[in-house]
Amino acid sequence: MAKKQKTQEVEAPIVKTPVVETKKPTRKEPTYKTVDGWELKDRMYKLTGDKQPLSHWFKSRGLYYFDEELGYEREIMYSENQKTVFVDEMKGQVVRGRIIFRNGILSVPKNKVTLQKMLSIYHPQAGNSWVEVSEKKQAVEDLEDINIEIDALIAARQMDIDMAEAIMRVELGSKVTEMSSKELKRDLLLFAKNNPELFLELAKDDNVHLRNIGIKANEMGILKLSGDQRTFMWGSTDRKVMNVPFDEHPYSALAAYFKTDEGMEILKTIEKRLK
Repeated sequence: MAKKQKTQEVEAPIVKTPVVETKKPTRKEPTYKTVDGWELKDRMYKLTGDKQPLSHWFKSRGLYYFDEELGYEREIMYSENQKTVFVDEMKGQVVRGRIIFRNGILSVPKNKVTLQKMLSIYHPQAGNSWVEVSEKKQAVEDLEDINIEIDALIAARQMDIDMAEAIMRVELGSKVTEMSSKELKRDLLLFAKNNPELFLELAKDDNVHLRNIGIKANEMGILKLSGDQRTFMWGSTDRKVMNVPFDEHPYSALAAYFKTDEGMEILKTIEKRLK
């Protein structure tokens, strides 16, 4: 019986797979074809003010535009079969066009460049009686408003209860003293959502917190404000703490006083008693 020959095992070579770096695709912003500096795109115009009549006509002929390059006024009109709004440049028969807003809106397709230029540049009522609705500009403004609201909500969520009370006291007054922490937080978030810019402004104002300390100290009898609201005194001894300058709000003056060297020591004492 023939013996089986041993087969020698050969290790397969290790082939390293090359790492291919892939670049993340970048989004290309939409672009429009430009002719003589004018973007060819559909445009929308909206009447200014709150009125949106079913239809509103505007004068489209017998108008004048001051040409700064030539140094004199030129008659303009909108014509449906001309490539210009300037009467002295028109050729052949002129078909008068109409400018009519319906429900406060006039949509002009990109092929009606003459009408677009009339409404955007040359007509004497452009920018006053109507404005061009820019979706890009509106998106930028909306995005800014949304980001401010998000910043305000995040700041409100992370804010400690003492600062929350200080800010809500500006809005609600002494009512905050009777509110629970959950009620304060809820109202703070609602305030941040509905008035984000004012909320962020108050959140950055050191005096808001200091005024709140002064008001709480007065409510708890640690400090006492005289009847004429001109003098702060210690509640237990009637010893004067400070005089309120003329024509200043008492608690705004007290907040400013807390920032002085003498006032900082009194502030520390008050904060200890409030705890």
